[in-house]
Amino acid sequence: MVAGGTGRRFGGAKQFSLLGGRPVAAWSVTAARSVADGVVLVVPADGEAPGTDRLGADHTVIGGDTRAESVRAGLASVPDDASVIVVHDAARPLASPSLFGAVVARVRAGGAAGAIPVLAVGDTLKRVSGDSVVATVDREGLVSVQTPQAFEARALRDAHAGGAEATDDAGLLEERGMTVCTVPGEARNVKITRPDDLELAELYLSAVHG
Repeated sequence: MVAGGTGRRFGGAKQFSLLGGRPVAAWSVTAARSVADGVVLVVPADGEAPGTDRLGADHTVIGGDTRAESVRAGLASVPDDASVIVVHDAARPLASPSLFGAVVARVRAGGAAGAIPVLAVGDTLKRVSGDSVVATVDREGLVSVQTPQAFEARALRDAHAGGAEATDDAGLLEERGMTVCTVPGEARNVKITRPDDLELAELYLSAVHG
């Protein structure tokens, strides 16, 4: 569970902001437990994280300067006998247990080293330079990617062994020619990046729990 970001765009450690009376990261940990034998939470080094008892993880480790470094810090605490490893952004608190189950099941089904949830791109995409439109991008075959992402443990460890950087772990596997498959994502699986994302998450949460 990656919660090592500093939250520059949010204005603070978004993963520890309160959502429905609980830290955002705690919601993510709870959902992960639906498939995980253990949960490792990667936190920033600045001491902003609330007490581990409020987050529910089995282990808490300090992350690095980049996302990939933070994942590698978490991997070091994952038991060597793990067969499937799930990486999830703690700032996505509304990912459902069924979504966690879907990516794990796809990896266990064979034929892929990883599985990621995706959503079709619905908006028209433009490439811009400054404030000028350069081109309209064909969105055929384009998707937006979410977490949780599940991987064969050996494949994920091998992908990180060289210390490479990527915006998500699936990208590291792709660079090595490994097969990554997709499962349908969830519209409510919002990533808390800005304050209004937290407000949207509150709306989704209230719709489910009343």
